[in-house]
Amino acid sequence: MGIFTSTLPPILVGEADRHDLLVLAMGGSGHSADEADHLLYELGRARTVADSELPSDVVRMGSVVRVSVDGGSPQHGRLSYPQEQGPDSISIFSPVGTALLGLRAGQTMFWTDRDGRRREIKLFAVYNPV
Repeated sequence: MGIFTSTLPPILVGEADRHDLLVLAMGGSGHSADEADHLLYELGRARTVADSELPSDVVRMGSVVRVSVDGGSPQHGRLSYPQEQGPDSISIFSPVGTALLGLRAGQTMFWTDRDGRRREIKLFAVYNPV
């Protein structure tokens, strides 16, 4: 997943998610090196904040989101760890999951897939557990 750096929106990540995702990405189990590299890139460019300071409209692990991929119909899903997969789960190691991390409602993220096709995800709403 190549990223168009000129169109990268700013992203925020809470301290706990950052720590857990760094450990997971560097652990090397259950994902490819490319998937880990993409997640590490996003974590590296994210602004890290205390969990208590993370705004409620920012996507974090466990967030339920309403998104549109490539201009399609809006869908709901939950950003999840690979071991938490279910019918509505979006793995953090998928291109869509990595693109969602740290976005705020209203933002759009672009990337290039392995076939060289430009992709986009638009985030309409974020629902976080209380």
